[in-house]
Amino acid sequence: MKVVVTGGAGFIGSHLAARLHEQGYEVAAIDCFHPYYPAERKERQFHALTGGRVPLARFDLLDGEATKRWFSQFRPDVVFHLAALPGVPYSLAHPLAYIDYDIKATVNVLTAAGEAGAGHVLFASSSSVYGDRGNVPLKEEMADGRVVSPYAAAKYGAESFCHAYAHLYGYRMTMFRYFTVYGPWGRPDMAIGTFLRRLLAGEEIVVYGQGTARDYTYIDDIVAGMIAALQRGGGQSEVFNLGAGAPVTMEQLLAELRKHFPDLKIVQAPERKGDVKATWADITKAKQAFGYEPNVPFAEGLARTVAWAREHER
Repeated sequence: MKVVVTGGAGFIGSHLAARLHEQGYEVAAIDCFHPYYPAERKERQFHALTGGRVPLARFDLLDGEATKRWFSQFRPDVVFHLAALPGVPYSLAHPLAYIDYDIKATVNVLTAAGEAGAGHVLFASSSSVYGDRGNVPLKEEMADGRVVSPYAAAKYGAESFCHAYAHLYGYRMTMFRYFTVYGPWGRPDMAIGTFLRRLLAGEEIVVYGQGTARDYTYIDDIVAGMIAALQRGGGQSEVFNLGAGAPVTMEQLLAELRKHFPDLKIVQAPERKGDVKATWADITKAKQAFGYEPNVPFAEGLARTVAWAREHER
């Protein structure tokens, strides 16, 4: 089976491409190396995880003709569309960029996949599409478009295009709503990555707002869930939460970090616009559909991430 991973040099994409290759799929990756975070870091993580065994095409999915040409030549059976511009704070300053990279590029991929005859498209969405609902388990049917950031609006809009193009081309569509993915090679702009770099440099960390909680999900569990969804039977298009199903408060995160960094110092800052108070995945649907079962407890996942950071982030 031929599989393409867009955003393949990113955090989740690199891990996914490597795992798919290990399991015997014919895998190719696409990435435009957008400067949202350093290209050099993406180069390192992609090479470290794939060992050069997965071919990587470098072009911008906003170029619709180039996207169609590549898809027509590779002719994938399966498309994992992970390429996107991430991050809530950046979306407040650059909202139109998210219409480009999270919606327009998605439409180009959906079109190219259909014209190339792909049978299954799997799309990376976000828990941000639920808006700010407080500390309650979030079920898939609760997303109603009442979001609180341009990033979330773009992801919700992209989901709508996924439904439309699945109908137009007849391929199977699976959408994943990720809940705060972390682990080795984690995105450098997210809380854990930012905290670890500052702590390793002996600096204080900045905590925004109070009383927040996130459903931190270890990267290996996310990738295992995505591949299980690929391998499940049936042809119905679905949306699934992929999370740990157990929110971690900021206080709990800081307590775990103190086990590794006893001298941890905190600066408290106001809550940032666009941030939600809490995320908490109801993962019942994914468990029932394809046996999704996160296996890495937060303390263990964080310890693995700290060990990785001590070696790679200095």
